[in-house]
Amino acid sequence: MILKYQKVFKKFDGRHSTTIALIEPDYRDSEKRITELCVIGNDTYVHIPDELELPEQPFELDVTMESVTLTDELRAEIKALCPHVLLSYSRLQDRVRDRYSVEDEQYLARISIGALSGTYTMQDDEPALIANYQAWVEESREIARLERVTLGLA
Repeated sequence: MILKYQKVFKKFDGRHSTTIALIEPDYRDSEKRITELCVIGNDTYVHIPDELELPEQPFELDVTMESVTLTDELRAEIKALCPHVLLSYSRLQDRVRDRYSVEDEQYLARISIGALSGTYTMQDDEPALIANYQAWVEESREIARLERVTLGLA
């Protein structure tokens, strides 16, 4: 579930302030955790795994809390701002780069497009090269997609 709420900022004097934020449950080592996704305007978006129950919240927060129905636009906005999603995309790119350089990808794209258009005849080993590349990229994309699923943003 994705929930949004507004953090409360209180000033005590000119030098001291506090922030009232979501109170999380006491976690066990193996439990899934609440993840703060991003802040849009005054709203803080968090992902709460289905098996977790929130403890009682301060009144100031409780009145602003609401479950979010993700539209395509809101999902895209959260994904663009969420550091966890950005890290997932970065790890996806790193995983592909571990095995294939940009030049490798360009070469495989050229021979694939050339073969499809009939302007290039593949050498004996090239179909296997392309298949291995595609399998690696799809495996890497699936890992990144599953990371986003755990955040409620697939």
